[in-house]
Amino acid sequence: MTWPKAILFDLDGTLADSAPDIAVALNLLLREQSLEEFSLEAVTSMVGGGVPLLIERALTALGQKPGADRTGSLAKRFLEIYTPSAAQKTELFPGVREVLENYHGEGVQMGVCTNKPEGVSNMILEALDVAHLFGVVIGGDTLPVKKPDPAPLLAAIESLECDLTHGLMVGDSGVDALAARAAGLPVILVTFGYTQTPVQELDNDGLVDSFSALPGVIKSLRNTRMRS
Repeated sequence: MTWPKAILFDLDGTLADSAPDIAVALNLLLREQSLEEFSLEAVTSMVGGGVPLLIERALTALGQKPGADRTGSLAKRFLEIYTPSAAQKTELFPGVREVLENYHGEGVQMGVCTNKPEGVSNMILEALDVAHLFGVVIGGDTLPVKKPDPAPLLAAIESLECDLTHGLMVGDSGVDALAARAAGLPVILVTFGYTQTPVQELDNDGLVDSFSALPGVIKSLRNTRMRS
């Protein structure tokens, strides 16, 4: 397999359905603040971009003023609640394990680039028994910047000792698409993830409705690159 030699994946909404655990933690936080709780569907629509954005969106939806100090303190408290139970209800999306294991067996380098903190990301990957498949995990707190800045993707590609021309990003949101474009990487987006903007409206090199369809889309991209 000549291309890609390295594939970077987002975590929440791409590899794993983590919204149920996020919703539990967010609602516990809101309960502490004597604020109204949200349905799972509502929380899912708020996920993407990291914890501070999640808190900001929740407060805004409740008519609260999400000032920087309040958002920061609540984000810290959210992580205290969320981290110990981050993998209780979180599951890999259908087809993820099989696809990852196949690429790993073919010698493709893989990494995770997420805006979730690195520590809890590693914990979730361990709990889902896929951590050993990834050569690098870049979290939202690994570097001074996070996606959509391209730095996390560039750092991951460098860690995997791969040239950018042989890399690919797989994500579920505008944050992933923007980061990939800024890094000079092709990007495939899943349609079943967590996004503020429908993926059909985002700049991408391919869409997949199920993870098991990913290898086929990657093969098509590979053939296109070979013809160009």
